Amino acid sequence: MDRGGRRGARGGVRARPRRRVDRLPRAHRGPPRTHRPEAPLRRPAGPRLSDRPADFAYGLEDHADALAAALDEAGVRGGVIAGHSMGGAVAIVLAHRRPDLVGRLVVTEGNLDPFPVPTAGSSGIASYTEEEFVRNGGFARVLERVGPTWAATMRLTDPLALHRSAAHLVRGTEPVMREMFVHARVPRVYLQGELSGDLPGADGLRAAGVDVVTVPDAGHNIMFDNPDVFAGAVAARAEEPATRTGPVRDRSAGGRC
Repeated sequence: MDRGGRRGARGGVRARPRRRVDRLPRAHRGPPRTHRPEAPLRRPAGPRLSDRPADFAYGLEDHADALAAALDEAGVRGGVIAGHSMGGAVAIVLAHRRPDLVGRLVVTEGNLDPFPVPTAGSSGIASYTEEEFVRNGGFARVLERVGPTWAATMRLTDPLALHRSAAHLVRGTEPVMREMFVHARVPRVYLQGELSGDLPGADGLRAAGVDVVTVPDAGHNIMFDNPDVFAGAVAARAEEPATRTGPVRDRSAGGRC
């Protein structure tokens, strides 16, 4: 979900550890923590071509539990989990609920706080009731507001899943995502696009040991605006030892992080 109507923000619910696929592959199996398996990529339920069950609650915890089930099936433990926007919030909740699955956490402009400033993204969608959004024209009005680029992909999303996911994202979790992120006991990095402005509460994240990285020439969709820096940041996290702890200095990601 888009966190705000900023330059470069094209939105979408994504969690991108590596390559993009729409269906969960059979990752190769092996003893946990003895190697770094090729990580499966799973979209949250609802967006684009994903499954969209009507009886799924679409809360952040529900998405995290579904991802945990996929990782369990793939035999992954201590993986490098990377999430963007709403996917970042889901990744944080996963690390909180199933710390055994997460060895490192890379969050790209993820939602950390509930009740954000209203925009065309999650907060705008959640301003409608479910009935208004799904059956009484709310979805069509949001598609008009977000512009053609985002609408081209958003239109493939199931309206019910989109509304429920947005409403839960706006309400947040208990404890809130920022608190979960601060207290996670794994190496963490937060990527913030330079064009998105300063990250609120960045000093507190750094004090908790989060590596806050500003990505130049990038807005909300960092992986599109500056893919080399994004890929380098994820790869750098994957190569670091799992024992890394403690605060690190803030840095601008001018190259490989």
